[in-house]
Amino acid sequence: MNPISISLVAFLLAVVGILAGLGLRRMLPAEQLAADSKDAIKLGLGIVMTLSALVLGLLVASAKSGYDMRRGEISQITSGLILLDYLLSKYGDEARAVRVALREEVPLVTARIWDEERAYSLRLEPFRPLPQGELLYQKIHDLQPSSDAQRELKRRILQLTHDLAQVRLSLFSHLTSSIPLPILAVLLSWIAVLFVGFAVMTPAKAMPLGFLIVSALSVAGSIFLVLELDQPFAGLMMLPNEHLLSALPSLK
Repeated sequence: MNPISISLVAFLLAVVGILAGLGLRRMLPAEQLAADSKDAIKLGLGIVMTLSALVLGLLVASAKSGYDMRRGEISQITSGLILLDYLLSKYGDEARAVRVALREEVPLVTARIWDEERAYSLRLEPFRPLPQGELLYQKIHDLQPSSDAQRELKRRILQLTHDLAQVRLSLFSHLTSSIPLPILAVLLSWIAVLFVGFAVMTPAKAMPLGFLIVSALSVAGSIFLVLELDQPFAGLMMLPNEHLLSALPSLK
């Protein structure tokens, strides 16, 4: 979901609601806008506002949970790469080619992760490992330990490689949005209803209408931030990739 487009739709719905409410205010007879009628309208708007706040809170919690999970997975990959390179260095000079291949793969994997979310939403393609990753895995398998220490290191290296692959696949499996579209559509409809009710009770004067417009912008802005939070590898709240790219030092 495009955050700008959805938030713009939310703002336009609020503005349409304001215009519809002003039109209703002109059309309704005066007795329909008496104090008891306004009390009933306020009661109904209060219920819709409470429901809207609850749904918006659920969307924020869902998006924040997904964002934190992706950030944790990137941290796992970064720390795993550092440990993998350390174990390879302890293995000896025989693993130097593997360490070189590892450094060649990191920028490619990083670019793939940060571009994958947008590409998947456009093409819905299955996961395909990078050729460089398969070559790296093969190089690790081809290591021939000559001592018990090297055999133990190779076992730990293979286990860590499997763990990193599992985390990488977890990132791919969570590419879809954590915000259900039907819930978002219901929230947008409630926003339109709320602004219709606000405009019905608001006099057609510049100051009150100006505040309604500002309120509409605020609501659209909150939805924009929630949708941005739901896309951790793009937009204003994109997770940084510098730590992953600079995780491994240059080989001497």
